[in-house]
Amino acid sequence: MGMSEQRLDHVARIQQEWARERPDVDVTPQAVIGRLHRLAAHLTEELCVVYRRHGLSEGEFDVLAALRRAGEPYERAPGELAHFTMVTTGAMTKRVDRLERDGLVTRRRSTTDGRGRVVALTPAGRRLIDQAFTEHMRNERRLLDTLTAQEATQFETILTAWLGRIER
Repeated sequence: MGMSEQRLDHVARIQQEWARERPDVDVTPQAVIGRLHRLAAHLTEELCVVYRRHGLSEGEFDVLAALRRAGEPYERAPGELAHFTMVTTGAMTKRVDRLERDGLVTRRRSTTDGRGRVVALTPAGRRLIDQAFTEHMRNERRLLDTLTAQEATQFETILTAWLGRIER
């Protein structure tokens, strides 16, 4: 392996191989997309360490966080929870089942819609999400601190613009 090949990161090596094998295809998008994909996988794993420390999956953390963000009385309809956490209602049911079994949430009939249901944080659920969220923010700060303040600001600006265009 030559000196320049040793300095290539994983994505650059893949690009180099594709450029050799398929010179007819523009592989430059991999420089951004491939690295973002790898970064997302690393970040997810680092974030999940905190969730697991609190006995939660990533999805369960999301449900508790969505309920906590709702403010008093810390409840939302299951459909709202599915929307806020971007999962199907079927996946939401499984998450809520486990959280209810662990005493972190309750389900009851809606007082405004007799057919509807409401999922609410229990006091134990609120204590857990408050602890987990505090640690989660410390963890995110630790991960973001690998960038300079200027890099983080630039990255936020670029990601906000790009995500806004894609989610439009």
